[in-house]
Amino acid sequence: MKKNSAKFITQTAVVAALYVALTLSFSWMAYGAIQFRIAEILVLLVFIDKKYFLGLVLGCAISNAFSPLGMIDVLVGTFATILALLFIMFIRKTMGDNKKSLIIASLGPVISNAVFVGIQLTILFKELPFIVNAAYVAFGEFVVVTVAGVIIFSKIKSLLEKISN
Repeated sequence: MKKNSAKFITQTAVVAALYVALTLSFSWMAYGAIQFRIAEILVLLVFIDKKYFLGLVLGCAISNAFSPLGMIDVLVGTFATILALLFIMFIRKTMGDNKKSLIIASLGPVISNAVFVGIQLTILFKELPFIVNAAYVAFGEFVVVTVAGVIIFSKIKSLLEKISN
């Protein structure tokens, strides 16, 4: 096996495992209508490098296998994550590597999860209308990815720039 292939497989496995570990460690707030899935901060890794895409998708799929909603959450939640990751990569590619594009990119997971997880919750539970479910999911994603995630990734990027200079 090539050195680069082994490195890619290792990085993918580490990102997936980290996503799963964070989700399960905070499982009490990672599932449901109002969710603060701390592992979602990691989706911003694809803003830094698209090589993290597969690890994030696998981590999300494995984490959603532990969801009280079962296989439907694996399918719907992972699909929402794939769309969010594609959005983040698109924004980075078209707008560049800056704080404004990071903030805009962070809204991809908010919108994608609000729509698809909101639909899923509405169909499965029929307790609340779609707009309420979508708003709950969007709120959690916004707090975790757009607020906490952007702050954390801005600090990391700043630190990396200081180290490399």
